Formats: sequence, structure tokens, C-alpha cells
Amino acid sequence: TDDKLVSMDFNHDAHSSIFATDQTKVMEGTMCRILSWYDNEWGFSNRMLDTAVAMGKYL
Repeated sequence: TDDKLVSMDFNHDAHSSIFATDQTKVMEGTMCRILSWYDNEWGFSNRMLDTAVAMGKYL
């Protein structure tokens, strides 16, 4: 996203992580700092649900 956001904007977001383009910095062409927002409990729970659904297809 290119919007100016804060951590509260990502509560209950089902994505594992949201890449913050406005916070990415490249320094001296050799190092890169990347910022990513996430709601670890909610995102993890959604990935576990994805896993359970995928496993359920084999039962």
C-alpha cells in the first residue's frame, strides 16, 4: 500500500503481511530496509484455517 497507515489499520486483516512501500529504504545500493505490517494472531489463524481446508481435501 502507498497510504500512510498505522498498526491499528491492520487489526483483523487476513493477510499474512502487508508490505509498506512508503517505508522501504535502499541505502548505498547494497542494503535494503523493508517494513511490513501484520496482525500476527489473526493472520496466523487464517493460515491455519487455510492449512486445515487443504488437509481436509485429502480426507
